[in-house]
Parts: sequence; C-alpha cells; structure tokens
Amino acid sequence: MKDNGSIEEIRNYPSPNPNIALYEISYWSEGFLVKGLLAKPVKEGNYQALLYLRGGLQFVGAVRPPRIAQFAAQGFIVFAPYYRGNRGGQGRDEFAGSDRYDAVYGADVLKQFSNKDKINVYGFSRGGLMALWTAILRDDIQSVVVWAGVSNVSSMYIERVDMRRTLKRIIGGPPTKFKELYDDRTPLYQINKVTAPVLIIHGFEDQHVSIEQAYYLENALKRKNKEYETWFYPSLKHHYPPKENRKTVRALCEWMKTKATV
Repeated sequence: MKDNGSIEEIRNYPSPNPNIALYEISYWSEGFLVKGLLAKPVKEGNYQALLYLRGGLQFVGAVRPPRIAQFAAQGFIVFAPYYRGNRGGQGRDEFAGSDRYDAVYGADVLKQFSNKDKINVYGFSRGGLMALWTAILRDDIQSVVVWAGVSNVSSMYIERVDMRRTLKRIIGGPPTKFKELYDDRTPLYQINKVTAPVLIIHGFEDQHVSIEQAYYLENALKRKNKEYETWFYPSLKHHYPPKENRKTVRALCEWMKTKATV
C-alpha cells in the first residue's frame, strides 16, 4: 500500500485566471487513489497554505476551478480534495465517514507545495464536517473556517427531509436506529481536540444548512473554552450574492492570515 498523502500523478489543469496555475493531483488515502485540485499563484512568494474542503455530495457541490483560483488569488496555495468516489477517484463518498481521511491526508499533499509548518483549513457546507475532523485529527492546523457548515449529522437528517433517503443509503438507516454511526460522523463530540482558532460564518436565512448547525458548533466550542469567532448575517442564505461573497472571501482570508505564526 502506498503511503497516505503520497502523490501518484500531477497534471496541468486549465485555469480561469492567468495569474493562478492549476494542477489536478492524484494521491493516496487509505489505499484509495483519490484526486484533488491544486491552485497556486504564478508569481513566486511566501504564501500561506489553505486546505479547501468542498460541500455537497458527488456531483453536487463539486470543486470548481474559479472558486479555488479565487482563494489562491488572495495569497494562498490551495488544495481542494474531490473526496473518494468522485471525478474518477477510487472508493465511495461517505459523507464524512472514512472519507474524512481524504481531507486529513490532503493536508500532506498541500504541504509538499508549501514551506509552511502549519496550514489553514476551510470547509463549506458538508465541508464543515471535514474541516472540523481535519482539525481534530491533525496537530498542524493554524486556523479553521466553517462557512454555512454542518456540525451535527443527526440534526442534519432531521432538518433536510430531501436528504434522508441519501443519508440512509450512505449510513445504513435513520439516526434512531444507527445513532452510533451518525455520532461517529459528528465532530462536536470530539471538539476538545481542536486546538486552532475557529471562524464560524453563517446566514440566518440558510435553508440548506440551518443556523442551528452554527449554534451547535458555537456552543460546543464555548463549553470547551476554545478560541472562536462568529460572523452571522441576518439576511443571507446558503449561497451569498456575488458582491457579498467576494467581500466575505477577502475578509476570511485576511482573518486566516492574522493567525499565521510565521
């Protein structure tokens, strides 16, 4: 079995921004060959490292090159795992089951392109679960941003009636019968292992991931006396309008840079 985080292949990928180079990378995670997209500024510089953890499932919420390039343009080397079972990767997407290790070992891929000892982690929607698990399972995380993120999988099942069939298919059944499997995917129960500061971003009008998910995370961090900050927006939904989106991306990237130790 190949070492976790070892790179099997790198290929050039078309970039929407002439100042940002993109590469699709195939790497190993627990015996599966999975893929992800790397973005880095063309101009040489001392850039921070960012692990970008996508939301959705399979084709929904897939990694988009313009989005990854947008973050790289803020002064980051960015790696965005597709997760196993996606875009030609081996294995099966498990909605923050064993596929969480695709994020964990994606950090090792990222560090092969960065001179930084610590990395920043960003997770959107379902990626919030992946980001928190990465911060729990690694000790080299500098900061964590959870934007419109899921934090409690059992509550997600209750909130999203339209996702119940999918969750039952992936996990095995409802949380009333498979509580342990839902709890195993829920990072709140191990939040004490998060040592990096956490930024929680959420819109009150989010109908895909309710504001309650942000409250669950905030309360868990507060109980464990963890460093965190909240940016809650009363009138915004799951996907922000372009102007607010760009403004928020710039602001969260600056927030991450303030957490840099070097």
